[in-house]
Amino acid sequence: MEYKKNSMSRIADKASRLPEGLRSFVLTRLFGRLVPFLGTAGLCFVEVGHERLTVSLQNRRKVQNHIKGVHAAAMALLAETASGFVVGMNVPDSKLMLLKSMHVDYLKRSQGSMKATAILTPDQIRRMHEEEKGDAAIEVVVTDESGESPIRCEMIWAWVPKKRA
Repeated sequence: MEYKKNSMSRIADKASRLPEGLRSFVLTRLFGRLVPFLGTAGLCFVEVGHERLTVSLQNRRKVQNHIKGVHAAAMALLAETASGFVVGMNVPDSKLMLLKSMHVDYLKRSQGSMKATAILTPDQIRRMHEEEKGDAAIEVVVTDESGESPIRCEMIWAWVPKKRA
């Protein structure tokens, strides 16, 4: 599938030309400029693509709850960030993307650091380019160091024209 470029995907393309060891650091810094809260929370971009995007979060004091696990709000942020940025890699610059709904079920206690991987289908990507406005439920898998999923979530992202008619 050939992907249409937008400002976010052009940033990722430039970073992809860097040595592998620098890519994650540079993408995390650049995307952190777009959304400053990401740096505050300490999220790290691990894999960035049009169909799949992975973000990680280290279990450190700043993001812990009272039992030394990753805080529930930080887990939700991780899922929201992965889903939002994979949508952002595809929505044309002429459209505004908005989180329409976030549903998170907390299933079990997390163990250690976490990562979230959001996946788009080719049909969802096509719709983002062809439909003036719409929405899509984005698949996000959040896992902890054990490889288990302590949360199950559904993120619904919408897109609308930037300029109202």
